[in-house]
Amino acid sequence: MKPIRVLLFYKYVVVENPAEFAAEHLLFCKNLGIKGRIIIASEGINGTLCGTPEQTDTYMNNMRRDERFADIVYKIDEEYEPPFDKMFVRHKKELVTFRLPENVNPNVLSGKRLPPKEFYEAIQREDTIIIDARTDYEYDTGHFRGAIRPDVKSFKEFPEWVRNNLSQYKNRPILAYCTGGIRCETFTGFLLSEGFGDVSQLQGGIVSYGKDPEIRGRLFDGKCYVFDKRISVEINHTDTHTVVGRCHHCGTPTDRFVNCANIWCHYQHHCCKECEIRTQRSCSPKCQESTHREQTIIS
Repeated sequence: MKPIRVLLFYKYVVVENPAEFAAEHLLFCKNLGIKGRIIIASEGINGTLCGTPEQTDTYMNNMRRDERFADIVYKIDEEYEPPFDKMFVRHKKELVTFRLPENVNPNVLSGKRLPPKEFYEAIQREDTIIIDARTDYEYDTGHFRGAIRPDVKSFKEFPEWVRNNLSQYKNRPILAYCTGGIRCETFTGFLLSEGFGDVSQLQGGIVSYGKDPEIRGRLFDGKCYVFDKRISVEINHTDTHTVVGRCHHCGTPTDRFVNCANIWCHYQHHCCKECEIRTQRSCSPKCQESTHREQTIIS
């Protein structure tokens, strides 16, 4: 058994005095000894954390005693090394930065939730439009076959991108997906508010899809980008795994991610081992020539 558990979770629910709750929750997490990143807003909670099985059990049991969070579904991974070094609990205006119009509230409006098997069946229908509700670099790491690649660098760019690129699909069945499900709660609600009539989302996100014992990640190519030290995780557990990432420098297929060695850049990019050596883990000639570079240790 791997000694570290990673919990991915969220819940849209009204939280009174979110700043005060965030401070209390940070103290609880630090006393428990877990590490990770949690966002608290008046609209709910969104988090990824890690700890021993005993620590994570204590965390989940404590949350279940709070009626606001009693029904949270936790996606659980087991790892050999903790993917976080510190514990952050922050109060923010939104759980995911989308800057929604006031008439869109994920606690009230969102698309139909399809469990993995239904989603798997739906994405194979000819009339379906599949939309990746993540950023372009996440798509480039791995995605469902046939999904539309969003030309966005951050989630808050989606409203403009949707209005400029998807209006012709308002009468088609829309399927959206994201990492753990939370961005789709917001994204599908926005699509409905924009006049899209038939909107569904992958329940539990890509992570849950990969864990489904029957589907086992079928039709997902590449890996799923995650926002911790793991960088990406396997989703397709069949014999049809396909590498979709391409080296930033030479275009060779690769799943390897590196941070630019220029400490003022740290641009994260796909990079094959040969180009990492050749460029000294730099994303550009300018960064390679910079005097503000970390020592590159290539393994």
